[in-house]
Amino acid sequence: MSRYEPALIEPKWQAAWDEALAFKATRDAAKPKYYVLEMFPYPSGRIHMGHVRNYTMGDVVARYKQAQGFSVLHPMGWDAFGMPAENAAMERGGHPKDWTYGNIADMRAQMKPLGLSIDWSRELATCDPEYYGQQQAMFLDMMEAGLVYRKAAQVNWDPVDMTVLANEQVIDGKGWRSGAAVERRELTQWFFKISDYSGELLAALDGLKDWPEKVRLMQANWIGQSTGLQFAFETVGAPAGFDRLEVYTTRPDTLMGASFAGISPDHPLAKALAGDPAVAEFLAKCRLGGTTAEALETAEKIGFDTGVRVKHPLDPSWELPVYIANFILMDYGTGAIFGCPAHDARDFEFATKYGIAIKSVFVAEGQAEAPLTEPFVPMKSEKVHYIRGFAGEELQTGEAAIAAAVAAAESKGFGKGVTNYRLRDWGVSRQRYWGCPIPVVHCETCGVVPEKKENLPVELPYDVTFDRPGNPLDRHPTWRDCACPKCGAPAKRETDTMDTFVDSSWYYARFTAPRATTPTVADEADYWMNVDQYIGGIEHAILHLLYSRFFARAMQKTGHLPQKAIEPFNALFTQGMVTHEIYKTTDANGRPVYHLPEDIIRSEEGATLKDGTKVEVIPSAKMSKSKKNVVDPMNIIASYGADTARWFVMSDSPPERDVEWTASGADAAYKHLSRVWALCSRIGEMPADHKGEGDADLLRAMHKAIAEVTQGIEGFAFNKAIAKLYEFTNTISRASASTSVMKEAIRTLAKLMSPMTPHIAESIWAYQGGAGLCVKAPWPVVDPAMLVESSVTLPIQINGKRRAEVTVPADMAPAEVEKLVLAQEDVIKFLAGQPVKKLIVVPGRIVNVVV
Repeated sequence: MSRYEPALIEPKWQAAWDEALAFKATRDAAKPKYYVLEMFPYPSGRIHMGHVRNYTMGDVVARYKQAQGFSVLHPMGWDAFGMPAENAAMERGGHPKDWTYGNIADMRAQMKPLGLSIDWSRELATCDPEYYGQQQAMFLDMMEAGLVYRKAAQVNWDPVDMTVLANEQVIDGKGWRSGAAVERRELTQWFFKISDYSGELLAALDGLKDWPEKVRLMQANWIGQSTGLQFAFETVGAPAGFDRLEVYTTRPDTLMGASFAGISPDHPLAKALAGDPAVAEFLAKCRLGGTTAEALETAEKIGFDTGVRVKHPLDPSWELPVYIANFILMDYGTGAIFGCPAHDARDFEFATKYGIAIKSVFVAEGQAEAPLTEPFVPMKSEKVHYIRGFAGEELQTGEAAIAAAVAAAESKGFGKGVTNYRLRDWGVSRQRYWGCPIPVVHCETCGVVPEKKENLPVELPYDVTFDRPGNPLDRHPTWRDCACPKCGAPAKRETDTMDTFVDSSWYYARFTAPRATTPTVADEADYWMNVDQYIGGIEHAILHLLYSRFFARAMQKTGHLPQKAIEPFNALFTQGMVTHEIYKTTDANGRPVYHLPEDIIRSEEGATLKDGTKVEVIPSAKMSKSKKNVVDPMNIIASYGADTARWFVMSDSPPERDVEWTASGADAAYKHLSRVWALCSRIGEMPADHKGEGDADLLRAMHKAIAEVTQGIEGFAFNKAIAKLYEFTNTISRASASTSVMKEAIRTLAKLMSPMTPHIAESIWAYQGGAGLCVKAPWPVVDPAMLVESSVTLPIQINGKRRAEVTVPADMAPAEVEKLVLAQEDVIKFLAGQPVKKLIVVPGRIVNVVV
């Protein structure tokens, strides 16, 4: 063999795999199936080392399962709709479609040299009409099933870009792109009824045993189940029709500490009072801010005393003022609360600001009531003394007190126990161009009418402009105009497009039949679903996964997925990030200037630029274009080869943790693969009839390596599998076995390495006479008998310190081991005639001697 040259061998084997259709997913009833999927990327135009790590993990699993005899589905697609493409069109000219498909072509060309075992024939992009046309068909099916509706709702509105912003696009109360102060505005929006599944989505988390516990907890917290009391205050001085004010509370045990009632600015009562100019002015002020619980929690608490009063349910003579308060959400509970400032931090802040009474309900056991400078909120296990309790809960604390209060309210007939969820229905309307058009038509006669399926896809027009803010679909001269699908009269298309989370919420199902003229094909979905292993970042732990779980249920209800796929991902793995040092200097004005790793020269004196300028080295952080601490995978592949990049990102740390990319680490990986290559060459040059004395030992080490590498891959401990491969390589290097056994060992090493480094594995396999392609060879099988050690080396500790060792048959009786230990020359020398007080043999592990 010549020297190791990845640039020559890697393209060669990639071409061989393509020609052999090695990764084409085929439905085969005679085989078990395995579906491995990584979260698909946004086509930004460049892959980064995070992509390399994520997709190599999936590739290791896919190749391993294929070698085990599974029919493997390992597809790739592009999450291709979204605002970045529109922003690029506005900033650089051009069209979002051209920008997106150009980036897809660039990223595909960068990913293919990695040698990933992807079935590229199933490739899709969510901006393909073939894809989003089927998404529109499902939207219509979901409408028919009662899972889609339209209503007026509060949204984050950017007055400059003239579009609704998702919560994550609002930064410090301003639009992420325009920088304009975001307003709360009421718009008619389309919604998916995900809240119908709140309880089911929460309960099903317990069955997701192969998901990270932290992800299940994050989902549970987002769904946010709470049990409390719902009751109604009788109002005094309210407008006609508002004689009762319904409230919901999770802390009914604090009802005797109520000092005010609060309603959302969006509450019907607040709107009824808006004829008062002062109320209208306050409501307008409330609209300047975010709409989320998180945004309102951090915003300044402001309120308006409406003059309306309510009567306490336990004492009609006790009246509470009703405030409109900006921190109350209309879409949680009833949009109205009672405030108990003594035992709630938010209520305390509000009451302190507006001079509202603060009444304690309870104090710590053994203490008396005193003026509060901060709210007293006991822990569930904390003992408290009730000052103002009501029947039933005086002897209870925590959850027991809440349950007792609900029971008391129900027995008194003024309220009932209710379970609520934080999860709100999913608003999917977006006022932008580059997204999936919502397939409905607005007719003056018929109202809102679903488009006919035979007219799908409703395609985006290409001839749009981005020369001014707002949705280009609203000002297109002809696209909106259409005929009503119901009566045939002139009508207008919906110009809102769907939230891009919709696109990524069902792509796993589309991959089972990506060219079908229906969203899925029953036989294909039944065979391939569920996804056996899903891999992606922790940043998608809540919304993407929650929406995907909802969509699986919606697709099952509308006949597009089998019942077994109601939870689409059997196992989930969240990988760590790839990090790198940051290199910084400062300019003449003291502003930071960041530098790329390839511009840095390291020496004993430290880090400098090529001109000798000293550079500050900042500890490793997530790779970021803004900090320039990025490593271009294409440069690594050009310098070292794809196998080196793959080996390094799998070997350096457990896959769930961050991995720091270092030039020295990459160089060490390359040198190891070169050593493996040289070892293969040396074995290839051995005489065919060479006999050795170490055959049994090498075969035993080989089967141990098979067992431990298999265990490492199965357990997602790729770094441990690679550590074993290092060890096995060293064992082969030192072995003095026969040529036939050495060849068997190096072929086995190649097969065990192939999930991580498939190109060098193919070369070794072919050079050592392996049959066919290594990628199609079965996974090595462990002979259990070879894992049984015939002898074992035991360390000998004398008074707690290791002083010697002894090699004995593995099944030798402890009494016989004792005799051999005491006869050891090193032991005799150390004992120097001292009597042995105690000698303990731990079979197979250690010998302890106490003198």
